[in-house]
Amino acid sequence: MEIKLWGVRGSIPSPGADTIKYGGNTTCLSIDLGPDKKEIIIDGGSGIRLLGNHLVKKYLPAGNIDINMLITHTHWDHIMGFPFFTPVYIPTTKMKIYGPVTYEEGGIDEIIGSQFQYRYFPVIKNELSAKIEYFPLKETVFYLDDEVKITTKYLNHPVLCLGYKIEYRDKVFCLATDSEPYRNVFSLSPDDPDYDELAAEEGEAAAQEENRKLVDFYRGADLLIHDAQYTEAEYKNGKLGWGHSSYEYIIETASAAGVKELVLTHHDPERTDEELDRFAAVYYEKYSEINKKMHFSLAVEGTVFKL
Repeated sequence: MEIKLWGVRGSIPSPGADTIKYGGNTTCLSIDLGPDKKEIIIDGGSGIRLLGNHLVKKYLPAGNIDINMLITHTHWDHIMGFPFFTPVYIPTTKMKIYGPVTYEEGGIDEIIGSQFQYRYFPVIKNELSAKIEYFPLKETVFYLDDEVKITTKYLNHPVLCLGYKIEYRDKVFCLATDSEPYRNVFSLSPDDPDYDELAAEEGEAAAQEENRKLVDFYRGADLLIHDAQYTEAEYKNGKLGWGHSSYEYIIETASAAGVKELVLTHHDPERTDEELDRFAAVYYEKYSEINKKMHFSLAVEGTVFKL
């Protein structure tokens, strides 16, 4: 597997002089499994524009562009680049798009397709030339091209969001972006008028169980790319429930899961290169013992990982 990062920013694109090193495009990555397998794309943030141009140059001279695309969830920063993805305007393009089942009126096809309206964009959905098929997913296991095993896991985010585990030729890659630890939503204080002892106990047990499932999902991964938008202090000071993790949480969790390499992504749009460099130095020092067993780094747009 050859995994390339085309966008590592969270929430909104953040171009500018202060974000050149780590990149300003929102989440998108590609997985090249070799000449006999279809390219896999995960998420369609603003980084997918440059990926689309790359795929056209790579595949169009030989004929078809044949792609499998996995969507983690439909928040704007993860689908906003799709209208600028050149292959959808080419008749010989074939795309299968997989994403979380929705419980709204429209499915994933309508949510992504809703961007193609004249009120938002000069091209409407019916004018797209590519052949596009949509497949809604729950927690499941399925195969692409018979050999590529994909396992999905619900993450903790304000909208249904899937993590993906991709296994191919004894290598394991996991992606979990836009996720925070599960926590007990019931009061644990007997002095609280809303305190219910049974609810508190069951809520705590449920949260711990879901967090154990996440550890199992990441266990033994050769590469885990995971949301780390906040520091632990930021997370506890007003970011609870926003659906994002802290550096401290995921470094410790990934280490407990026996992950071989961890990449921290979904950088806050306000983070400058200077600040991210400083964070990297702080966490390398704080977790120097962990880093000897599990290499971790901050995601940089354009980086390629080979498994």
